[in-house]
Amino acid sequence: MPVQPQTSPSETPEPPSEPHPTTLIGSVQRAMHLLEAVAAREHGAPAKQLARELGLALPTAYHLLRTLTHEGYLRREKGLFFLGEAAERLSSSGAQQKRRSTMSDALAHWRDAIGVPVYYAIYRDGEIEVMDIADSPGNPAVEEWADFRETAHAHAIGQCLLSQLDEKARRDHLDRYPVQSITPYTVRDDRTLLRRLDLVGRMEPVVERQEYALGALCAAIPLTAGSTAATMAISVPSHQAHRLLPAARQLQNEIGRLLGTLAISISI
Repeated sequence: MPVQPQTSPSETPEPPSEPHPTTLIGSVQRAMHLLEAVAAREHGAPAKQLARELGLALPTAYHLLRTLTHEGYLRREKGLFFLGEAAERLSSSGAQQKRRSTMSDALAHWRDAIGVPVYYAIYRDGEIEVMDIADSPGNPAVEEWADFRETAHAHAIGQCLLSQLDEKARRDHLDRYPVQSITPYTVRDDRTLLRRLDLVGRMEPVVERQEYALGALCAAIPLTAGSTAATMAISVPSHQAHRLLPAARQLQNEIGRLLGTLAISISI
């Protein structure tokens, strides 16, 4: 009678083997290729066509397509597969990141070329949003000591953005964030501010001198990209007042050369 091998009490059974890494990588590659093939077809594609085109066995293609559909990366309509919401979110996120990177690179270039801090801001959903700032230890940005959203009337960025709004939107903003003096140079009342905004030239820099922060002068340049109100701005210390307008004109010229590239980035 054959003797059965004994198992030592200290020994434990081997766990079920994990899928081989090569198998997992292959599955991921096939899934990515399916996504790419579907993305290339605006009007969708059936499973058989996708399997044939990618050289996949039909059962493998069906399995991957079902998984991708379940996870939201694909959607199926009348036997055709299209990109799903999850894939579109990935695409949108990547494109947005690329646009932000383009804007950040441009600001850093102008900071170094002009030798001043450069700011980028937009007006969105009734609020001022400073999206990016490029400065350096030798040319630091103005410190936000009073909330930028509440003090649009006092700084060049805010005045430039408000100048791009219609009268109703301006008054709505000022109803929520009334004019208040935060330095001895700040505009005193709504009427004076609105009159100043009406006089802003279409593509002229908006300049403020120590209205937001003592010792700081700023100039903001309006940007036009569809319906988005946007601006780029610079600042210099008050003892360098002679640099403000030449630096603003230099930035305006630089923006003009890159506006086609930046127009997409402005509306992120």
